[in-house]
Amino acid sequence: MGDHMNFKIVSLFLGRISLAETGVLLVPLFLGLWDGDGSAPVFVISIVCCFAAAAFFLSGGEARRQKLTAQEGIAITGLGWILATALGMVPYVAGDYLGFLDGIFESISGFTGTGATVISDLTGLPQSILLWRSMTHWLGGLGIVVIFIALLPESGQNSSYIYNAEAAGPTKERVLPRLQDMTKVLFEIYSTFTLLAFSVFLLCGMDFISALNHALSTVSAGGFSTYNESAAYFDNVAIEGWMTFFMILAGGNFGLYYRVYHKGFSVLRSNTEFKAYMLILLTATVLVLLDLMYAHELVFFDAARYAAFQVVSIETTGFVSADYDQWPTFSKIILLGLMLCGGCAGSTAAGLKVSRVVILIRSVKANILHLLYPKHVLEIHMNGYMLHENTLLRAGQYFFVYILFIALWALLLAWDGIEIFDAVGISVSTMGCVGPAFGITGATCTYAELSTFAKTVLCFSMLIGRLEIFTFLAMLRPGLWRGKNTW
Repeated sequence: MGDHMNFKIVSLFLGRISLAETGVLLVPLFLGLWDGDGSAPVFVISIVCCFAAAAFFLSGGEARRQKLTAQEGIAITGLGWILATALGMVPYVAGDYLGFLDGIFESISGFTGTGATVISDLTGLPQSILLWRSMTHWLGGLGIVVIFIALLPESGQNSSYIYNAEAAGPTKERVLPRLQDMTKVLFEIYSTFTLLAFSVFLLCGMDFISALNHALSTVSAGGFSTYNESAAYFDNVAIEGWMTFFMILAGGNFGLYYRVYHKGFSVLRSNTEFKAYMLILLTATVLVLLDLMYAHELVFFDAARYAAFQVVSIETTGFVSADYDQWPTFSKIILLGLMLCGGCAGSTAAGLKVSRVVILIRSVKANILHLLYPKHVLEIHMNGYMLHENTLLRAGQYFFVYILFIALWALLLAWDGIEIFDAVGISVSTMGCVGPAFGITGATCTYAELSTFAKTVLCFSMLIGRLEIFTFLAMLRPGLWRGKNTW
C-alpha cells in the first residue's frame, strides 16, 4: 500500500458529518420556535454555519470505490470529532450563553459523554439549549462515526478503518460479519433503549422535556441534567432506581445485547467481561454501603439507595444523587477506582474498559504462575477464547499510556494551583469521561471556576479519553498527513 492519503475522500466524509449535524440542529430549532424562548435565531445561525462547513468540505471532496486506508480512517475519525465538537459549540456562543472556550468545553464534554459542565446555573437557559446539550451526548455516545456508518449505506464497505479508529476496546469483535449491518443493529438497540428510558421516566413522573433529556443523557452514558442538582433534584426512589438500571445497560456491551436477543440470557453467563462488570458494581456498592452505614451512620435503605446509584453512575454516566464529597475517604477512593475502570468494551461508557482490566489482572496472575511453574504453558482466556499475545501486549500498552496521560494532566492541573487529590480526580474523571470529580469540581460544583489553562488541558483530556488514545497519537505523527504510507 504505497498510496498517498487521499484528502478528497477525507473532505467528503467531513462534509457528510457537517451535513448530518445541520439536520440534527433542526430539532432544537423547532423546540425553540414551539416554546417561543427566543433561541430560534441562535439555531438558525448554527444551521447556517454547519451548512457552510458542509458545502466547503463537499466541494473539495470526491467519492471513490476503493477501500479507505488506515491513514484516511484515522484522519476522518479524529478530524470528524474535532469538527463535530467545533460546530456543536456554535449555539452556546451565538446565543451568548457561553464564551468561546467555555462553548468548546461544553461541546466537547457533551459529545464525549463526559457531562462536565461550565454552566453554573441551568435554570436561566432555554429548553432548546438544554435539549441540544443532551443531544450532543446522544450523538457522541455510540460514536459519531458509528452512527454515521449506520445511517449512510454507501459508506459501509469503506468504513472498517474508521470504525476501528473509534471503537474502544482491546478486541474488535463483531456481532455481524458486515460492518454496515452491525452498526445498524447497534444503532437500533441504542434507539430502543433511549425510547424505553424516555417512556419509563415519563411514567415515573418526569415532564416530557425532562424525560427526553434524561433518556438521551442516561443511555449515552453522558450525565448532563436539566437541573443544577442533577438527579438529586427529583429525590425520587423510582426515578433513581430506573436511572440506575439504564446506566447499567449503557455500561454494558451493546453487541452482547444483540446476541442475548437472539440466543437468550445464557450468553451473559459465558461472557467474562459482563460478569466482571456486574461483580465490580456489586462489590463496590456493598463496600460503599457498609462504609456509609458505619462512618456516616445512614440507615440501610438510604445507604443502599445512594451507594447503588452513585457507584453505577460514576462507572458509567456521572449523574449525582447525593453529595459524595461529604462521604468517607474510603468510599471516595472506591469511586475514583470506578472512574478509572469505566464500562465494558462496546458500551457508551468510556474509561479503561472492564475487558482491559480483566486482561491485565489475568496477565499478572499468569506471570506469577509462570514463575512458580516455568515449564507449564499458560494460556489466558476470555469469553471462552484464548487471547492472542498481541491482544495482551496492546492492553498493557494502552494501560501504560492511559495512566501516563492521567499523570500528565494531574501534573499540569497541580502546576495551575489545584490541590493534588482534586487534580488527580479531575484528570481521572475527564479521561474516563465521567464528569463530576472531587473538591472544586465535586458533586455540587461545576468546572466554571477553573482557569483558562485548566479548561484547555481538560478539553484535550476529554477528547483523548473518548477516542482511542492511539488514534490521537497517530494524528500527531507528521507522516500521517504527508501521506507517506508505510502502514
